[in-house]
Amino acid sequence: MRARRVLHCVESHTEGMPTRVVVGGVAPIPGATMEERRQWFMANNDELRTLLMYEPRGHAAMSGAILQPSTRPDADWGVLFIEVSGCLPMCGHGTIGVATVLVETGMVEVTEPVTSVRLDTPAGLVVAEVAVRDGRAESVSIRNVASFVTALDSTVEVPGYGTVRYDMAFGGNFYAIVELEEIGVPFGREHSRELMDAGMAIMAAIEESAPPVHPENRGIAGCHHIQLVAPGSTPQHSRHAMAIYPGWFDRSPCGTGTSARLAQLRHRGLLGEGDELRNESLLGGHFMARVHETTEVAGIPAIVPVVTGRAWISGTSQWFLDESDPFPAGFLLS
Repeated sequence: MRARRVLHCVESHTEGMPTRVVVGGVAPIPGATMEERRQWFMANNDELRTLLMYEPRGHAAMSGAILQPSTRPDADWGVLFIEVSGCLPMCGHGTIGVATVLVETGMVEVTEPVTSVRLDTPAGLVVAEVAVRDGRAESVSIRNVASFVTALDSTVEVPGYGTVRYDMAFGGNFYAIVELEEIGVPFGREHSRELMDAGMAIMAAIEESAPPVHPENRGIAGCHHIQLVAPGSTPQHSRHAMAIYPGWFDRSPCGTGTSARLAQLRHRGLLGEGDELRNESLLGGHFMARVHETTEVAGIPAIVPVVTGRAWISGTSQWFLDESDPFPAGFLLS
């Protein structure tokens, strides 16, 4: 073996959704902020993302995170979130996975019963409070970036589905929130194909007609997540299927999507400060979320959400790139 590259990882999953945490083998990425590093990484080193996320080392729904030195003095680590669909500004399930890995591998100073892990992300500072017992991370509560609604009751014409109503909310990424009852698509794992077809069609129509842009950071733009809300959902207990570009489901309840859902419900006056939301994934795993405080972003009313979930370390790995490997950036099959 003649390895051109060796990468060291800790494997984890958050309610079924993987987070491959890269702990070694990546030099500090250029940039004065994590957002600058994200932009540089996408422009100059995206083949590292695809090497780890695509087949044969990953799969069509793979997700991960690259640990970096922090760019700010008030954070423990910097993080770049990577997945099949790209390099994200923020990832809730990934943050829960990263915080669990940092605690259980001793990469941060651990205190019981709670260890605070401060992460420098492209979307801003994210604080994770890790409940620790006997050195084990039992749950992680994320104080996420400010989350807000950019549109209520918007409509878009979607081929095959007609006029579709949606709310657009930001929770670290943009999410179009759609009620399944209104488009006539049933909920459940047995209806995965129908759900994915609907999600991708709605996403394409929104991207063509009204793609969202963050009011303070134009580098955060586009809607690559469609939150398909199940019939019978309430402001206290919501179920959904999260369809994600280019065509896969979030296995976890989705932390940034839960933040967006919380912002939407708060904006509609259906949840108050401190009220809890149980948000369930298509697999049935759940996150708990609440409004920590209210704020604003570029004059837009916003909330600071707290999302709580669980992650488990599933192994460690070393990935090699041989000089003769015919797939140095991996590959995907539709």
